[in-house]
Amino acid sequence: MTHKRKIALSFRHVLKEDEDHLDVEFWLSKSPSERLAEVVRLRWLYFTSSGKTFPCKIEKVIFRRKLR
Repeated sequence: MTHKRKIALSFRHVLKEDEDHLDVEFWLSKSPSERLAEVVRLRWLYFTSSGKTFPCKIEKVIFRRKLR
């Protein structure tokens, strides 16, 4: 029994060495507010998928070290 697909398969073959460059180009084409919104979305996804509660604020942590 064969079924006919309702949605056609589509893909784009990208070489591994080009992938990083394309990622950088993509994110540089977005506004800073769009990039920040995506970071917040990914943080929310990480916290909720691991069973943790989403923190309201990002904790500011600074490490200082002396330069030689």
